[in-house]
Amino acid sequence: MKKLLLLFITLSLLTLAACGNEEENNNDDAAETSEEKGTIVFGQTPWTSTAPPTQIAKKILEEQGYTVEVKHVSQPIIWDGMSNKEIDFFMDAWLPYTEAPRWEEYKDELVKVATSYENAELGFAVPSYVEENSIEDLKANAEKYDGEILTIAEGAGIVNISKELVKGENLEESGLELKTSSEGAMISAAQSKIDDKEPVVFTPWRPHSVFARNDLKFLEGQGDYFKADNVYVLSYKGIQEEHPEAYEILSNWSISIPEIESMISKNEENGTSFEKLATEWIEKNRDKVDQMVGE
Repeated sequence: MKKLLLLFITLSLLTLAACGNEEENNNDDAAETSEEKGTIVFGQTPWTSTAPPTQIAKKILEEQGYTVEVKHVSQPIIWDGMSNKEIDFFMDAWLPYTEAPRWEEYKDELVKVATSYENAELGFAVPSYVEENSIEDLKANAEKYDGEILTIAEGAGIVNISKELVKGENLEESGLELKTSSEGAMISAAQSKIDDKEPVVFTPWRPHSVFARNDLKFLEGQGDYFKADNVYVLSYKGIQEEHPEAYEILSNWSISIPEIESMISKNEENGTSFEKLATEWIEKNRDKVDQMVGE
């Protein structure tokens, strides 16, 4: 009996050791795969429109065994980082119009990997309940808008174009000035006025949850300045050789404007993190993701 018990204990210990070695080997294999594929670095701006695509792409590449880092920095730093190969991908480049000067500066060093979505509108917008429908109407009624046009932080293409519009259309002579701030501050100030049914002019873009919450209209007469863009995934030239599989996966990337706006709304209204929303998007679009990764 004692011999049988000793045999049973010995066999159990051997089984546990084998399982432990197998688990350790699996972990080692996963670590080696991740190490072999390397680290991918995304640049993510503070804009809410950048977060959903970036977090989705991050999770897709992690599923394929990559180590992925996200650097939360301003757009100029991201473009410079890509040119220096310190940042591998940027998911939110507005071209050919909004970021034209920046593209002109970096076009010899960067490459368009994929079109994320098309016909993204932006520019001077007002609530639909105001009477003004055009830039000329705005100039004639500057006092109704407290003499200010709300926009986001310096460095963004939308701000540079806004400055061109203000100068080109002599808005300052009408008593209107551009007021820069963060995206959050701009939206908060605009939403407060909208909630009170007051006039406000600001510079939103789609995709953005502000369009899901409010009935807005872009002012007529700004077509020489703001034009609907395509939004691209960018990287540096040579990314195909540096990270061929990641490049191939993201070259198949696309998402719709309503999908992004829905994710932004859920984040703002329910506090759902973009990481969780990205996981939900992947689960809902598993067939599409499988096609992206070649499965």
